[in-house]
Amino acid sequence: MKTNENDKKTLLIIGDNIRKYRMKKGWSQEDLAHECDLHRTYIGSIERGERNITILNLLKVKEELDVRLVDLYPEE
Repeated sequence: MKTNENDKKTLLIIGDNIRKYRMKKGWSQEDLAHECDLHRTYIGSIERGERNITILNLLKVKEELDVRLVDLYPEE
């Protein structure tokens, strides 16, 4: 299935917000990956909007960053 422009924009927004909250904690991508039991390159590809993160992994990330889901994708 090909990603359309709206989907790409959504992935970029989520990735940017994950990066923002990760950096706010002073964590590297490797730190966040370790806390979430994910691979560093997976975190990097999410932050760049290259990967469509699964719901379960998104829940892991939001828990470790101590944010709400709405913080990762604010309502318009």
